[in-house]
Amino acid sequence: MNANCHSGHLKKMIVELADKVHYQLPLDDQRIDLNPLVGEQLRLEYAGDIHCHHCGRKTKKSFNQGYCYPCFSRLAQCDSCIISPEKCHYEQGTCREPEWGEQFCMTDHIVYLANSSGIKVGITRINQIPTRWIDQGAVQALPILRVATRQQSGLVEDALRQHVADKTNWRAMLKNDVVEMDLAAKRDELFDLCNSELAQLTDRFGINAIQPVDDAEAINIDYPVIEYTTKVTSFNFDKTPVVEGRLMGIKGQYLMFDTGVINIRKFTAYNITVNF
Repeated sequence: MNANCHSGHLKKMIVELADKVHYQLPLDDQRIDLNPLVGEQLRLEYAGDIHCHHCGRKTKKSFNQGYCYPCFSRLAQCDSCIISPEKCHYEQGTCREPEWGEQFCMTDHIVYLANSSGIKVGITRINQIPTRWIDQGAVQALPILRVATRQQSGLVEDALRQHVADKTNWRAMLKNDVVEMDLAAKRDELFDLCNSELAQLTDRFGINAIQPVDDAEAINIDYPVIEYTTKVTSFNFDKTPVVEGRLMGIKGQYLMFDTGVINIRKFTAYNITVNF
């Protein structure tokens, strides 16, 4: 193994859409280009300490992917309405951080269809495209609606997910057990099935709040993988502080070794050393 050694606290991988998605692994202020390491030996060792992604406080346990408990309890970005945006309580005056909510929730969102392990519906801020799709390991994606706020996009998603999945089967995604789909046809089918619900939401929030993205085309996403696994074994730094093997590929937020896989995002704020 080469004498390339880097240490620091993990953040989720930085991605860039290209012929094959380009990945960088952040360790504090460092960024390691990962694509050239596919096919090579790689070792990640957890040093045993975690520092909160937000405040830097040392914490024995990570909450919500990288936060200490006080930040998890206090920050709007850790509130349950981030996972379930239809439960947004901003209008009730009880948002944990109203200014944060105005910046991140009271802004345009995209409702999309993606194919990671089959077709799913999802939402994301407009400036998170295509990052959100890549983080989910989607091989196809199509924006279908532009919605004025996060809460409203959650209500739209709630209507659509009565007819289509809203979660990814991560094991199938990592096995590349994915069949190409006609996302535009599925969009049209969903619009027909949910015509009444979408009309009610448009009446409630106004014609400009929920707009179809008529000119969108599906994009295909390819990942730097030389071989997909047939059996997914997941590593956990809390149980196995050393993760090493030949890096066979990268997909979503997973590093895929010949020995198993690890979800980098799950271990945000963990202090690790990387050798290659």
